[in-house]
Amino acid sequence: MHYRRLGAIQEDLFSGKITAEQLVASYLLRIQEKKHLNAFLEVFEEEALEAARALDERIRKKESIGKLAGMVIGIKDNIAYKMHAVSASSKILQNYISVYSSTAVNRLLAEDAIIIGRLNCDEFAMGSSNENSAYGPVLNPVDETRVPGGSSGGSAAAVAADLCLAALGSDTGGSIRQPAAFCGIVGLKPTYGRISRYGLIAYGSSFDQIGPFAHTTEDIALLLEIMAGKDALDATSSSKPVPLKSDCLKELPPSRFAVLDVVLKSESIQPEVKKNFLSLIEKLKSAGHTVEPVHFPYLDYLVPTYYILSTAEASSNLSRYDGIHYGYRSPQATDLESTYKKSRSEGFGKEVKRRIMLGTFVLSAGYYDAYYSKAQQVRLILRNATDEIFKQADFILTPSTPGTAFEFGQKSNDPVVMYLEDIFTVQANLVGVPGISVPTGKDEHGLPIGMQLMAPMFAEASLLQAATLVQNLCK
Repeated sequence: MHYRRLGAIQEDLFSGKITAEQLVASYLLRIQEKKHLNAFLEVFEEEALEAARALDERIRKKESIGKLAGMVIGIKDNIAYKMHAVSASSKILQNYISVYSSTAVNRLLAEDAIIIGRLNCDEFAMGSSNENSAYGPVLNPVDETRVPGGSSGGSAAAVAADLCLAALGSDTGGSIRQPAAFCGIVGLKPTYGRISRYGLIAYGSSFDQIGPFAHTTEDIALLLEIMAGKDALDATSSSKPVPLKSDCLKELPPSRFAVLDVVLKSESIQPEVKKNFLSLIEKLKSAGHTVEPVHFPYLDYLVPTYYILSTAEASSNLSRYDGIHYGYRSPQATDLESTYKKSRSEGFGKEVKRRIMLGTFVLSAGYYDAYYSKAQQVRLILRNATDEIFKQADFILTPSTPGTAFEFGQKSNDPVVMYLEDIFTVQANLVGVPGISVPTGKDEHGLPIGMQLMAPMFAEASLLQAATLVQNLCK
C-alpha cells in the first residue's frame, strides 16, 4: 500500500477499497521495517489507530469529514503537540511533555489529519545534515551512507521512505528545502508570518517558519491552505488572504524567471547539479517562459549575515533552558550558578553551544555595533535587492543546494563548510519571501537533485503553480 498523494488515498477510502485503520497499520509496519533510518523519535501507534477507527466510523455513518481525512502525517520534534513529548532532539528537553498544541497541529487535527509520530531533527533545528541530534543521525533512505539533510532530516526521510504521506518541518535558513532536495521530495518554506509560529520551539524568531513536506505540490498546497492564516496567539502571523489549493494548481501563465548571474558563473556547484539547472532553464524556455540572468552581487554576504543574526536570536531564545524552569537539570549541581553552568553545558550539544556562544559574542557590548547592527543593515540591503529582482521577474530560480547528499562525517568537522550548504536557501529567510524545493533529477550515483524557486512575499499561489510546472517538466 504505497500512496504518493492524498487524492488517491481518499478515492480508495471513500469507495471502501481500504479503511483508515488498514492505511495506518501499513504505515506502522513500514516504520517498524525502516526503524534503522532513525527518522522517528516516537511513534503514536495506539493513538493513530484509534483516530483511524474513529474516522472509519464517521465515513460509515456518512458524517461530515475533514479535508485531510486519510492524511497520515509526522511532525518535527520542535513542534508542540499537547500531552506529547517535544524535545527539539535535545537532551536539555528530555522527558518534557508539552502542555499545549501548536496552532499548525490544531488546524491539521481539525481537518482529520492523523499524526503518527514525532520526527528526529538537528538539535534545536541547528544543522544541515541531521548529525547534531542528541538521539543519533537520520539515514537518507535513498542512500543510507549519506545524510538526509537538515535540520528537518527526519521529516524529509520519513516522507521519502513512505513512513507517512506528509510531514511538518521548520525552516530557519533552509531546513525544509535542503533535506527535501537531498531526499527527492517537495518542501515548502512559506512567507514569514504565513503560518503561525505558536507552538514552534524558537531558534531564530525573525527567520523561523513551519512548512510541509510531501511528494506532490497538490498536497503541499492543501496543507498550506489549512495551516496558513492569522492566529491571535502569534503577533507576527499575517492576516493576508490564504491561497486556496485550487488557486495554487492552476496552469502557470507565461512568466519571467530570474537566475542570479553569480550562480551561473559559480565554480562551487557540483557539475551534475549545474547541468540539471541549465537543462531546466532550457525546458522553461521551451514551455514559453522567459529566463534571464540578473545581477546579484551579494551572494557571499548571505551566509555570514544569516549566521550573525540567527545565532544572536538563538542565544536569546535558548537562555530559557537553564535547569531551573523545566527540562534537564544536572545531578552534579550544588548551587544556582553551578545549576546554570552544568545543566546547560551537559544538556546542550556541541553545535548548539557553538551557536549560543557566537550569538552571545555578536550581542556583547563591544561587538554589538560591529556585527549585529551591521548585519541588520545588510539584511535591509538584501531585502531591497531581492525586491528589485521581483520588479522585473516573477520568480528567482536557483539550485536548492550546491551538491547532492554528502556522506556522514564529510563536512561535520568544518562548521564553515557545513554552513555553506545553505548558500542558496538563506536568502528567502533573510528577506521573508517564500521558497520551495522541487525534485528535478538525479546525479550519477542516483542521488536526488532539487531546484529552488522563490517568489515575492505572499505569492505562494503562483509559486506552487511554478513548482508544479517544474515538477512536470522534470518527470
